[in-house]
Amino acid sequence: MRRWLTAAGLVMVMGAGSVACAAEEEEKKYDPFVGAGQVCGDVFADPLAGMVEKVTGDKLFFEESPKGMEKVVAALKEAYGSGRSWGVGGTLCELSPKGAKQTDTGGVKFSMYAPQDVEDEGLSAGQELYTMGVQSSVGRSNASIYFECVTPQLKGSDKTPLRVHGGFGRGESEAPDNREYRNLNMTILHAVSLKLVKELGCENNAGLPETPDLTPK
Repeated sequence: MRRWLTAAGLVMVMGAGSVACAAEEEEKKYDPFVGAGQVCGDVFADPLAGMVEKVTGDKLFFEESPKGMEKVVAALKEAYGSGRSWGVGGTLCELSPKGAKQTDTGGVKFSMYAPQDVEDEGLSAGQELYTMGVQSSVGRSNASIYFECVTPQLKGSDKTPLRVHGGFGRGESEAPDNREYRNLNMTILHAVSLKLVKELGCENNAGLPETPDLTPK
């Protein structure tokens, strides 16, 4: 017996085929690499995106989860609640350039530091101190900042503040080592740190200025 497709059946078959083709086209169009302004959501929104691309020498990065801020906040709160003097924290945004080696990664990380971690001595070769925060320093390819946060989100922080250490690394780059680029490293870290401070609800922005203080100590 010859079977015929009804008009409705034909429409369903054609519809299914269209959906499959659309899915295939979408998969072909998907590119896991994006510009610095989209790599981790809006972490490096303009004008930071241009700064990140300048210091890294790269335009495209592997797209990362936009939930980095949420994870770092949760990790810092857990570390503070543990009663320990320090905590590993987490990566807020990783920078993995397109076509780069696996070791060529940078990004921004935050952790809870122990009081003894802040000292003027023991800086790595080529590092220099800046005046911002409890302690801050810059190097050829990185920046570091320590600050203390008192927030209603953390019970007891008015007596024992949350101690936060932030670090930015640009990964492998042929960018020069001069004051302009060192200041860019610190400017990037300061801006992301300020976003974290506001997310934590730190009083007085945890002592960080709205615009970065780029004064060498």
